Amino acid sequence: MYASHNFKSKKEFKEAVAKGERITLYAPGLGSPAVNGRESVEGPWYPQPHRWYASVTMQDGVVVKVT
Repeated sequence: MYASHNFKSKKEFKEAVAKGERITLYAPGLGSPAVNGRESVEGPWYPQPHRWYASVTMQDGVVVKVT
């Protein structure tokens, strides 16, 4: 699963969510992410090698917390 922005690091991802940016998720070829609940995210986007992984909490289709 990927974030709607191509974050280069988990720290960058966490900072964007903390600032209140509207980040959504997508899963190419895997279906729809949860609207509410927990999901796993990886980055940066393919074809770059994934260098970070995160668990996120979703609320109304938007990432509200990154751990």
